[in-house]
Amino acid sequence: MRQFIIFLMLIFSSVVTFGQDKLGFAGHNHVGLHVADIGKSTAFYRDIIGLRPIPVPDDLKAIRSWFDIGNGQQIHLLAGRTEKIYHDRNGGHIAFFVESITQAETFLTKYKIQFHKQTRFDKVVQIYFSDPDGYLIEINERK
Repeated sequence: MRQFIIFLMLIFSSVVTFGQDKLGFAGHNHVGLHVADIGKSTAFYRDIIGLRPIPVPDDLKAIRSWFDIGNGQQIHLLAGRTEKIYHDRNGGHIAFFVESITQAETFLTKYKIQFHKQTRFDKVVQIYFSDPDGYLIEINERK
């Protein structure tokens, strides 16, 4: 349920017309993902996804990892997950643009990361794969 709420917050913050809603949103800050193994997930988001780590306060370093995704937005990994996550390509997910979908597909294949590739209704090629906890990630090129 918590993952679904986080997903809804991400979608809601990207759809809201800033300054016209009742809460007064001024922009998107971060998405927090609850993970089982902070070291494994940190390595995945740093080495596979390619996100830039940002400093975490000293008293949180053992249980948190933070990443810059650009434009002042972040992903925060939070240690302590004990439940399994089940997502599919028709459900909640995180989406990133890549420079080249072909290059991304080659990279995922090289590192033996299972993925699903499809072409969206508007001819944009999408690739879906999961992080170590089962959070679904979509990548595609800007149209």
